Amino acid sequence: MGSNQSWVTEFVLLGFQLSAEMEVLLFWIFSLLYIFSLLANGVILGLICLDLRLHTPMYFFLSHLAVIDMSYASNNVPKMLVNLVNQKRTISFVPCVTQTFLYLGFAATECLVLVAMSYDRYVAICHPLQYTVIMSWRLCTALAVTSWSCGFFLSLVHAILLLRLPFCGPRKVNHLFCEILSVLKLACADTRLNQTVIFAACMFVLVVPLCLMLVSYMCILWAILKIQSGEGRRKAFSTCSSHLCVVGLFFGIAMLVYMVPDSNQREELEKILSLFHSLFNPMLNPLIYSLRNAQMKASLYRVLQKKPM
Repeated sequence: MGSNQSWVTEFVLLGFQLSAEMEVLLFWIFSLLYIFSLLANGVILGLICLDLRLHTPMYFFLSHLAVIDMSYASNNVPKMLVNLVNQKRTISFVPCVTQTFLYLGFAATECLVLVAMSYDRYVAICHPLQYTVIMSWRLCTALAVTSWSCGFFLSLVHAILLLRLPFCGPRKVNHLFCEILSVLKLACADTRLNQTVIFAACMFVLVVPLCLMLVSYMCILWAILKIQSGEGRRKAFSTCSSHLCVVGLFFGIAMLVYMVPDSNQREELEKILSLFHSLFNPMLNPLIYSLRNAQMKASLYRVLQKKPM
């Protein structure tokens, strides 16, 4: 590089290219959805903490999912809301890398927590007599710690590889937040190593976990079909279908964004898909698990009726 090379110290987040009136409307809609997602996940977390009947492995992992969803949304949405009502849509380099680090960490951790939840359902349905022995609190804690540790270790690797790159212009990130693929397009150096590591990480946190979950649910389906009681089959299908809805939405969108070859025509679609991950997925998870979960609804009813837990 020449000595007169200027280095980028801040980026501009382009977001959606809409009229001012539409952006104000989106600000209020997204604000309400964001507040609702925080409240809904907070209610789930509170119920799990307060109700001793929910102190089981399934709800232990669900509480981690609620924390991840609140954190994931809070990392991306507030800055996006500010940008909707502010013409100066800049973000400094360090906060941008920090945002990238956190959203990758929370996303990878959620993938691994969903795998742990599928394993919990596999043991509960396929090995019900051994469930309490296999799914001990020691194992649950180990699975949770491993999920968080692996998720943020992978995110740290991405952040370090991103920090080594020079950014000398342009500085316009064509996204709603500092999404890593959009930021890499602005680097003034070869990003093949970054792209390779991203692909390898996707294999580790998306493809391999999805394959494991598909195998576990094939075993679960086979076990459910052998249940004699119609009520037993209904209950088993209900608990597993909720998890499958979350898995399908989360993994499907993530694989579409990070594993399908990039093109200029997909940039606007990727913004919408990333918005779904940041805003709608954290809102839908509590609805999917609470509306289809009799224990959660019963716990909420007891709280509202002020009955002892």
